[in-house]
Amino acid sequence: MRYFLLCFLICQGMIALVFSPRAVAEEAGGIVGPSLRVGAERPELYLEALKGKRIALVVNHTSRVGEQHLVDYLQQARLDIRLIFAPEHGFRGAADAGEAVADDIDPLSGVPVQSLYGKQKKPSADQLADIDVIVFDIQDVGVRYYTYISTMHYVMEAAAEQHKTLFILDRPNPNGDYVDGPVLEKEHASFVGMHPIPLVHGLTVGELAHMIKGEGWITAAPQLELKIIPVANYNHITRYTPPIPPSPNLPNLQSIRLYPSLGLFEGTAVSVARGTAFPFQAVGIPLPQGGKFTFTPQAMPGAQFPPHRGEVCYGMDLRKITPPPYLNLDYLRHFYQAYAAIHPEDPSGFFNDFFTRLAGTSKLQQSLIAGESNADIRQEWQAAIADYRQLRKQYLLYR
Repeated sequence: MRYFLLCFLICQGMIALVFSPRAVAEEAGGIVGPSLRVGAERPELYLEALKGKRIALVVNHTSRVGEQHLVDYLQQARLDIRLIFAPEHGFRGAADAGEAVADDIDPLSGVPVQSLYGKQKKPSADQLADIDVIVFDIQDVGVRYYTYISTMHYVMEAAAEQHKTLFILDRPNPNGDYVDGPVLEKEHASFVGMHPIPLVHGLTVGELAHMIKGEGWITAAPQLELKIIPVANYNHITRYTPPIPPSPNLPNLQSIRLYPSLGLFEGTAVSVARGTAFPFQAVGIPLPQGGKFTFTPQAMPGAQFPPHRGEVCYGMDLRKITPPPYLNLDYLRHFYQAYAAIHPEDPSGFFNDFFTRLAGTSKLQQSLIAGESNADIRQEWQAAIADYRQLRKQYLLYR
């Protein structure tokens, strides 16, 4: 009897391990130390400060304390949650990229949900009138054009202007082990690039928030009361897999690691396999010159209107490669050349207006059209990256 009881308990323990976020992360290839705890999992550093406060949360589906959503966790701690602000992809993380997110009431907590993606990107004075504290807790992926950090920018600015304390519950950056790509030029700033930082910036959201405040990139920056709850036992060489996909089309670590190099294709005629089971893990174009691997994008949850829907795309399957720790221009060059071979009269048609906003500079498109080598293109970034690295040192919370 004791033997069977022991076996049962062991099996139950194994099941709990297999389905825990930490186990999912390790199974997916990330190394998570046994003592690593994200900011939300360190309530001893923030719960007491939130008691008796009227709270607004900036959260989505990744905002977890272990297996529990942060909203539910804080309500169980008898905190006064007045409002939820939702970023791109919505509070539950199901909306497609670029899809408008509607205001709502969260059916589980009963808390009103206000979208910060669409016409309104910044909390208003009226919305914050009866709020004392704002808490931001969203998993980022460390790429400038990933819009959660743009939402954070506007939340920081609103908090500063309305004299609200802002807590950021920090999380690891799964692309935080390197810095690369062009630094954003001011004239190309937009919601997909608001700060003069490299495309891969090498900061957690907490570190970036310190930089935004310290460099005065928001109005009223000096008066912002900013409190960062850091990740325990993390540094920038830690390999980390978010236990929950940060958005519908970044379903695993492979897609997250490829995202810096493949995200630029959103400004071109090329598909990054949205509308397939492997988004951002393959790339293709409806031309046989694209490559031997084929896929056909279809409408599906999180990708209702994928580029080249219903068309056979030819290209590359990247699911089994090891993404390098730098911005890889080989894919971009390959597909530009394939397109140019078919459209020699106007190869610039490969790019759309979105490309320069994603790149943060017009030089990358110009250099590719001019046929410059990867080495020459990368050399153009180095001086600005060197300056940024010096700036970054001032704001690092983790080494």
